[in-house]
Amino acid sequence: MTGRKKKFEDVIIDTDPGHDDAMALMLALKSQIFKVHAITTVAGNSGIENTTRNVRFILKLLEREDIPVYSGAKKPLKRELVTAVVHGKSGLEGIDPKNPAKLTNNAVSKIISIVKENPGKITLITLGPLTNIAKAIKQNPRVMRKLKAIVMMGGAIRVAGNMSRVAEFNIFVDPEAADIVMGFPVKKAIIPLDACNHVVMQPSDFAKITNQSLAIPIKKMIKPYIANTLKVEGINGALMYDPLTVYYLINPKASKTKEMNVVVKTKGELAGMTAASKKEPANVTVVERTSAKQFKEDFINILSL
Repeated sequence: MTGRKKKFEDVIIDTDPGHDDAMALMLALKSQIFKVHAITTVAGNSGIENTTRNVRFILKLLEREDIPVYSGAKKPLKRELVTAVVHGKSGLEGIDPKNPAKLTNNAVSKIISIVKENPGKITLITLGPLTNIAKAIKQNPRVMRKLKAIVMMGGAIRVAGNMSRVAEFNIFVDPEAADIVMGFPVKKAIIPLDACNHVVMQPSDFAKITNQSLAIPIKKMIKPYIANTLKVEGINGALMYDPLTVYYLINPKASKTKEMNVVVKTKGELAGMTAASKKEPANVTVVERTSAKQFKEDFINILSL
């Protein structure tokens, strides 16, 4: 794989599965380049019980129940929770896990303690609304400045949003949290809709995965995911938002990036907008495009391991 990292990356994954979150977890853990200190859950694509249950289901599927799971925020900082339609009532329609969620309600304190114990080493991969991360920053900004980086799926820079004309889902759900995180002085990268809209996978792509322990549940997941995406967004295929975010760390050379200054709007009709400018200094690396061909090839190969 051209450009693929060889060294381990110490990470915490904050997530709200979600079909694409589930596949992102598969990609991260099968890639064997991440030391995952914890997976923290947040309400977003579905409620906190479902998102936590879904993480535990995926870890069992991957035989990685050694990774600790800590549940977090059940609602945004200041707003009522808005959940996604495309992932169904369970968040993983097609599989609809029934295993216990085992809520711990301590994601924020665990994020802080892991960063404190590993200064300068932890990259936070965020795949859902940024509520847990904003809470950690508010609670202990001194420790959170010791993050290596935050890599976020979210935003819409030069394209329309998927929740409003200006707002992408993760930012729209909790714009106040996104505003706190975007303004925090650590290294940051975002993978916005600008990049994600160009990577759509079909059932024929997923059929190339040769590891049947993953291929079978993925086939069950993607059928409703694609059907719902077609109904809601008019796109006939599986959008790979969160796997692309993980992939940016696996194979950064496959992406075109630009340094930008991005602020999050929190008021009125523009709430959730990620407004980018040439104002200096830049505060985030924006992934403008990822090679769909390279991503699909690597995604299939890694999940076939």
